Amino acid sequence: MKRAITLAVLVVLAGCSGFGLGGDDTGGTTADPQKDRIGWEDGYWHNDSLEVNASDGLNESELDMVVARAMARVERIRGLEFEKRVPVDIISREEYRADSFIEANETESKWNNQVWEALLLVGEDRNITEVFKETYGSAVLGYYSSAEERIVVVSDGDEADIDVGTLVHELVHALQDQQFGIDETPPTQDRQLARNGVVEGEANLLERRYLDRCGQEWACIESTPGGGGGTSLDRGVLTVISYPYTVGPGFVEEIRDRGGWEAVSDLHDPYPASTEQVTSPSLYPDETPTGLDVPDRSGEQWRRFDHDPTGDTVGQASMQVMLDRNGAAQGRYLSSATAGWDDDVVVPYRNGERHGYVWATEWDSRADARAFQAAYLDALDSHDARDQGNGVYVVPEDSAFGDAFHVTRNGDRVRIVNAPTVDELDEVHSDAPA
Repeated sequence: MKRAITLAVLVVLAGCSGFGLGGDDTGGTTADPQKDRIGWEDGYWHNDSLEVNASDGLNESELDMVVARAMARVERIRGLEFEKRVPVDIISREEYRADSFIEANETESKWNNQVWEALLLVGEDRNITEVFKETYGSAVLGYYSSAEERIVVVSDGDEADIDVGTLVHELVHALQDQQFGIDETPPTQDRQLARNGVVEGEANLLERRYLDRCGQEWACIESTPGGGGGTSLDRGVLTVISYPYTVGPGFVEEIRDRGGWEAVSDLHDPYPASTEQVTSPSLYPDETPTGLDVPDRSGEQWRRFDHDPTGDTVGQASMQVMLDRNGAAQGRYLSSATAGWDDDVVVPYRNGERHGYVWATEWDSRADARAFQAAYLDALDSHDARDQGNGVYVVPEDSAFGDAFHVTRNGDRVRIVNAPTVDELDEVHSDAPA
């Protein structure tokens, strides 16, 4: 799950929306400073009044004013200075859908399909690349591109509309990029979500603090937040994508309560090591994954994908979404079945156009491993899995997850081997040591 941009996603944006036309409670406008300072940007103070009519969209000069004052307000809240102005473009949702997706190559797409199939979220009847397109295409309200150093706001109306929450959210990303750099893409799904828990969590927290000042310190026009662009949303995938926006703000706020904004700045290098740390801040920074690898015990016809032969760590949050969406253990991002997560790695395999995977998981204790194993088997049961004995289960062929599964536990480790048929399980990963 890799994205080259930082996004504002529909399901997590809330609060008032629009443009403050008045100053603060004291009224008036302060003279420009001798040099740039926090709370002033490009000719506008954070409490300046603006003569802007947002009802029919924004022309270029109005957009410039709104952006400049919003930058000054973000500085005021965060206590950090923008180093340069951030260009903001407004595009239609149709333009976003047409131009904003980087196609994955065939090998990467098939590798990623196995990762999401292992999570029992995207079955063999769909392609995860297309699911991402549909989900992001409907949910994204805007994004910041660190490569282009600009913000793009997605408008669903006929006019050049802009949601102030979306603008603030993406301005925070621009500030993060200028101060810390945010172009790093961690190598695994879990670490990407953990990193985004900081990046998106801080942006959502600052967005909320900004909007909380509307009607209090700052005058703002209230309007309906952006509505997104349709209903092509895969709820399971969207729940995973939404994790940093939903859980991240609480994590960032907890770190700020510990050590102020300086401690939040420190989160950017290094980022948290796992979603476990972000979900449970008391585990940050000491509780780190132990490190897992899967020995290759495949037969002659089965090979690991060249794309990433070491596999992918999906992590605690994604595993909980899997269990919750498959009716196995309730809880959006955490339950007793995933609380003891220590590490995991999914290694996809292929034999021509036949695919499988080995998923190794490690837990804090034997009891934690048993809890996950039981919940996982409940998830398989939701797809009418048939117990073949000796830890082997078969999901019927008419299911999107119609495969054979070998689920075993050894102490604090649970291993899942997947193959198209029971006979091929041992070819994907033999029980006998290599």
